[in-house]
Amino acid sequence: MELKEILEHHIIDHVYYWIKVAGFNLPFSKHFLMMLIVSFILIFVFPVVINSKSRILFPLRSIIEIILIFIRDEVVKPNLGYLAHKYVPYFATLFFFILLMNLLGFVPFGATATGNIAVTLGLALTTFILINFAGAKEAGLSHYIKTFIPSGVPWWLYPVIIPIEIIGLFTKTFALAIRLFANMISGHIVILVFISFIFIFGAINVYLGLFLTAPVSVFLVLFVSLLEVFVAFLQAYIFTFLTAIFVSQAVSSH
Repeated sequence: MELKEILEHHIIDHVYYWIKVAGFNLPFSKHFLMMLIVSFILIFVFPVVINSKSRILFPLRSIIEIILIFIRDEVVKPNLGYLAHKYVPYFATLFFFILLMNLLGFVPFGATATGNIAVTLGLALTTFILINFAGAKEAGLSHYIKTFIPSGVPWWLYPVIIPIEIIGLFTKTFALAIRLFANMISGHIVILVFISFIFIFGAINVYLGLFLTAPVSVFLVLFVSLLEVFVAFLQAYIFTFLTAIFVSQAVSSH
Protein backbone atom coordinates (compact mmCIF):
# COMPACT_ATOMS: atom_id res chain seq x y z
CA MET A 1 0.00 0.00 0.00
CA GLU A 2 2.83 2.42 0.84
CA LEU A 3 4.52 1.86 -2.54
CA LYS A 4 1.18 2.34 -4.28
CA GLU A 5 0.68 5.66 -2.48
CA ILE A 6 4.18 6.80 -3.44
CA LEU A 7 3.51 6.02 -7.09
CA GLU A 8 0.18 7.82 -7.05
CA HIS A 9 1.69 10.81 -5.25
CA HIS A 10 4.26 11.42 -8.01
CA ILE A 11 2.19 10.52 -11.07
CA ILE A 12 -1.47 11.26 -10.35
CA ASP A 13 -2.81 14.74 -9.67
CA HIS A 14 -4.37 15.32 -6.24
CA VAL A 15 -7.46 17.46 -5.69
CA TYR A 16 -7.31 19.42 -2.42
CA TYR A 17 -10.87 20.70 -2.59
CA TRP A 18 -13.57 21.71 -5.04
CA ILE A 19 -14.52 25.30 -5.85
CA LYS A 20 -18.10 26.02 -6.88
CA VAL A 21 -18.28 28.66 -9.63
CA ALA A 22 -21.54 29.42 -11.46
CA GLY A 23 -22.90 25.97 -10.68
CA PHE A 24 -19.71 24.15 -11.71
CA ASN A 25 -17.35 22.26 -9.41
CA LEU A 26 -13.81 23.26 -10.32
CA PRO A 27 -10.94 21.28 -8.76
CA PHE A 28 -8.15 23.05 -6.89
CA SER A 29 -5.46 20.43 -7.40
CA LYS A 30 -1.75 20.05 -6.81
CA HIS A 31 -0.91 20.63 -10.47
CA PHE A 32 -3.09 23.73 -10.51
CA LEU A 33 -1.19 24.96 -7.45
CA MET A 34 2.09 24.37 -9.29
CA MET A 35 0.84 26.49 -12.19
CA LEU A 36 -0.15 29.27 -9.79
CA ILE A 37 3.32 29.18 -8.24
CA VAL A 38 4.98 29.39 -11.66
CA SER A 39 2.67 32.24 -12.66
CA PHE A 40 3.57 34.08 -9.45
CA ILE A 41 7.28 33.62 -10.19
CA LEU A 42 6.94 34.94 -13.74
CA ILE A 43 4.73 37.90 -12.82
CA PHE A 44 6.34 39.06 -9.59
CA VAL A 45 9.72 37.40 -9.01
CA PHE A 46 11.23 37.69 -12.50
CA PRO A 47 10.67 41.49 -12.78
CA VAL A 48 12.30 42.00 -9.37
CA VAL A 49 15.32 39.88 -10.37
CA ILE A 50 15.70 41.51 -13.80
CA ASN A 51 15.39 45.08 -12.51
CA SER A 52 17.48 44.51 -9.42
CA LYS A 53 21.08 45.78 -9.23
CA SER A 54 21.97 43.46 -6.38
CA ARG A 55 25.21 41.51 -6.80
CA ILE A 56 23.62 38.52 -5.09
CA LEU A 57 20.99 38.26 -7.84
CA PHE A 58 23.50 38.95 -10.63
CA PRO A 59 24.07 35.24 -11.55
CA LEU A 60 20.34 34.55 -11.75
CA ARG A 61 19.76 37.75 -13.72
CA SER A 62 22.53 36.79 -16.14
CA ILE A 63 21.04 33.33 -16.69
CA ILE A 64 17.62 34.81 -17.46
CA GLU A 65 19.13 37.33 -19.88
CA ILE A 66 21.18 34.65 -21.66
CA ILE A 67 18.10 32.48 -22.13
CA LEU A 68 16.05 35.46 -23.37
CA ILE A 69 18.72 36.41 -25.92
CA PHE A 70 18.95 32.78 -27.05
CA ILE A 71 15.19 32.53 -27.55
CA ARG A 72 15.13 35.83 -29.44
CA ASP A 73 18.15 35.18 -31.70
CA GLU A 74 18.04 31.41 -32.17
CA VAL A 75 14.34 30.55 -31.98
CA VAL A 76 12.11 33.49 -32.87
CA LYS A 77 14.17 35.55 -35.34
CA PRO A 78 15.18 32.67 -37.65
CA ASN A 79 11.53 31.65 -37.97
CA LEU A 80 9.61 34.93 -37.88
CA GLY A 81 12.16 37.40 -39.20
CA TYR A 82 10.98 41.02 -39.06
CA LEU A 83 7.92 39.94 -37.03
CA ALA A 84 10.10 38.56 -34.21
CA HIS A 85 9.83 41.63 -31.97
CA LYS A 86 6.04 41.17 -31.78
CA TYR A 87 6.19 37.60 -30.54
CA VAL A 88 9.39 37.38 -28.46
CA PRO A 89 7.53 38.13 -25.18
CA TYR A 90 5.09 35.28 -25.82
CA PHE A 91 7.77 32.73 -26.67
CA ALA A 92 9.93 33.77 -23.72
CA THR A 93 6.95 33.41 -21.38
CA LEU A 94 6.07 30.05 -22.91
CA PHE A 95 9.60 28.73 -22.46
CA PHE A 96 10.00 29.84 -18.84
CA PHE A 97 6.48 28.69 -17.93
CA ILE A 98 7.13 25.16 -19.22
CA LEU A 99 10.66 25.05 -17.81
CA LEU A 100 9.64 26.08 -14.29
CA MET A 101 6.75 23.59 -14.26
CA ASN A 102 9.18 20.87 -15.33
CA LEU A 103 11.68 21.78 -12.61
CA LEU A 104 9.13 22.06 -9.80
CA GLY A 105 8.90 18.27 -9.87
CA PHE A 106 12.38 18.16 -8.30
CA VAL A 107 11.36 20.36 -5.37
CA PRO A 108 10.27 18.49 -2.20
CA PHE A 109 6.47 18.23 -2.02
CA GLY A 110 6.32 19.65 -5.56
CA ALA A 111 4.96 18.05 -8.71
CA THR A 112 5.61 18.18 -12.44
CA ALA A 113 2.41 19.69 -13.81
CA THR A 114 3.55 19.00 -17.38
CA GLY A 115 3.19 15.31 -16.54
CA ASN A 116 -0.56 15.94 -16.67
CA ILE A 117 -2.06 15.59 -20.16
CA ALA A 118 -4.70 18.23 -19.33
CA VAL A 119 -1.95 20.80 -18.69
CA THR A 120 -0.04 20.02 -21.89
CA LEU A 121 -3.29 20.08 -23.87
CA GLY A 122 -3.95 23.55 -22.46
CA LEU A 123 -0.50 24.67 -23.60
CA ALA A 124 -1.09 23.13 -27.01
CA LEU A 125 -4.41 25.01 -27.22
CA THR A 126 -2.59 28.31 -26.75
CA THR A 127 -0.28 27.32 -29.62
CA PHE A 128 -3.29 26.44 -31.78
CA ILE A 129 -4.88 29.84 -31.07
CA LEU A 130 -1.61 31.67 -31.74
CA ILE A 131 -1.07 29.87 -35.07
CA ASN A 132 -4.49 30.84 -36.38
CA PHE A 133 -4.45 34.35 -34.89
CA ALA A 134 -0.98 35.16 -36.24
CA GLY A 135 -1.76 33.63 -39.63
CA ALA A 136 -4.96 35.64 -40.03
CA LYS A 137 -3.39 38.87 -38.72
CA GLU A 138 -0.03 38.87 -40.50
CA ALA A 139 -0.85 37.14 -43.78
CA GLY A 140 -4.46 38.31 -44.04
CA LEU A 141 -7.55 36.24 -43.36
CA SER A 142 -8.28 35.45 -47.02
CA HIS A 143 -4.68 34.47 -47.75
CA TYR A 144 -4.50 32.36 -44.59
CA ILE A 145 -7.63 30.46 -45.58
CA LYS A 146 -6.14 29.87 -49.04
CA THR A 147 -3.13 28.16 -47.43
CA PHE A 148 -5.41 25.20 -46.71
CA ILE A 149 -5.59 24.70 -50.50
CA PRO A 150 -2.06 24.10 -51.88
CA SER A 151 -1.44 25.80 -55.20
CA GLY A 152 -1.71 23.65 -58.30
CA VAL A 153 -4.17 21.19 -56.79
CA PRO A 154 -7.15 20.39 -59.08
CA TRP A 155 -10.50 21.66 -57.82
CA TRP A 156 -11.95 18.17 -57.66
CA LEU A 157 -9.38 17.28 -54.96
CA TYR A 158 -10.52 20.12 -52.69
CA PRO A 159 -12.95 17.89 -50.69
CA VAL A 160 -9.97 15.65 -49.83
CA ILE A 161 -7.15 18.19 -49.46
CA ILE A 162 -8.98 20.72 -47.28
CA PRO A 163 -9.99 18.21 -44.53
CA ILE A 164 -6.44 16.79 -44.57
CA GLU A 165 -4.94 20.27 -44.09
CA ILE A 166 -7.36 21.05 -41.26
CA ILE A 167 -6.68 17.72 -39.56
CA GLY A 168 -2.94 18.37 -39.95
CA LEU A 169 -3.33 21.69 -38.13
CA PHE A 170 -4.96 19.94 -35.17
CA THR A 171 -2.49 17.05 -35.32
CA LYS A 172 0.57 19.31 -35.08
CA THR A 173 -0.62 20.98 -31.90
CA PHE A 174 -1.89 17.70 -30.42
CA ALA A 175 1.53 16.15 -31.01
CA LEU A 176 3.08 18.96 -28.95
CA ALA A 177 0.88 18.03 -25.99
CA ILE A 178 1.63 14.31 -26.24
CA ARG A 179 5.38 14.83 -26.67
CA LEU A 180 5.73 17.06 -23.60
CA PHE A 181 3.42 14.91 -21.45
CA ALA A 182 5.09 11.61 -22.39
CA ASN A 183 8.65 12.84 -21.90
CA MET A 184 7.98 14.41 -18.50
CA ILE A 185 5.98 11.56 -17.00
CA SER A 186 8.22 8.79 -18.38
CA GLY A 187 11.26 9.93 -16.41
CA HIS A 188 9.33 9.92 -13.12
CA ILE A 189 7.93 6.48 -13.87
CA VAL A 190 11.43 5.11 -14.58
CA ILE A 191 12.72 6.57 -11.29
CA LEU A 192 9.86 5.01 -9.36
CA VAL A 193 10.45 1.66 -11.05
CA PHE A 194 14.08 1.67 -9.90
CA ILE A 195 12.98 2.56 -6.36
CA SER A 196 10.36 -0.19 -6.38
CA PHE A 197 13.08 -2.75 -7.15
CA ILE A 198 14.43 -2.20 -3.63
CA PHE A 199 11.06 -3.15 -2.10
CA ILE A 200 10.48 -6.03 -4.50
CA PHE A 201 13.83 -7.72 -3.93
CA GLY A 202 13.77 -6.71 -0.25
CA ALA A 203 10.55 -8.66 0.16
CA ILE A 204 12.31 -11.73 -1.21
CA ASN A 205 15.43 -11.29 0.88
CA VAL A 206 16.29 -8.37 3.19
CA TYR A 207 20.03 -8.54 2.49
CA LEU A 208 19.40 -8.79 -1.26
CA GLY A 209 17.30 -5.66 -1.13
CA LEU A 210 19.54 -3.57 1.14
CA PHE A 211 23.08 -4.47 0.11
CA LEU A 212 22.75 -5.43 -3.55
CA THR A 213 19.65 -3.86 -5.07
CA ALA A 214 19.58 -0.60 -3.09
CA PRO A 215 23.02 0.76 -4.16
CA VAL A 216 22.37 -0.05 -7.82
CA SER A 217 18.88 1.43 -7.71
CA VAL A 218 20.04 4.62 -5.98
CA PHE A 219 22.83 5.08 -8.55
CA LEU A 220 20.36 4.64 -11.42
CA VAL A 221 17.88 7.03 -9.76
CA LEU A 222 20.58 9.71 -9.48
CA PHE A 223 21.57 9.19 -13.10
CA VAL A 224 17.98 9.41 -14.37
CA SER A 225 17.34 12.45 -12.15
CA LEU A 226 20.27 14.31 -13.72
CA LEU A 227 18.99 13.25 -17.12
CA GLU A 228 15.56 14.57 -16.16
CA VAL A 229 17.02 18.03 -15.48
CA PHE A 230 18.42 18.05 -19.01
CA VAL A 231 15.10 16.81 -20.38
CA ALA A 232 13.27 19.60 -18.50
CA PHE A 233 15.27 22.22 -20.42
CA LEU A 234 15.17 20.26 -23.67
CA GLN A 235 11.40 19.79 -23.71
CA ALA A 236 10.77 23.46 -22.92
CA TYR A 237 13.02 24.35 -25.85
CA ILE A 238 11.42 21.85 -28.22
CA PHE A 239 7.88 23.00 -27.41
CA THR A 240 8.88 26.66 -27.93
CA PHE A 241 10.88 25.95 -31.09
CA LEU A 242 8.14 23.89 -32.75
CA THR A 243 5.57 26.55 -31.86
CA ALA A 244 7.77 29.13 -33.59
CA ILE A 245 8.00 26.92 -36.68
CA PHE A 246 4.23 26.40 -36.84
CA VAL A 247 3.57 30.14 -36.44
CA SER A 248 6.16 30.85 -39.14
CA GLN A 249 4.35 28.52 -41.52
CA ALA A 250 1.08 30.30 -40.81
CA VAL A 251 2.38 33.85 -41.38
CA SER A 252 4.63 33.16 -44.37
CA SER A 253 3.49 34.52 -47.72
CA HIS A 254 4.54 31.42 -49.68
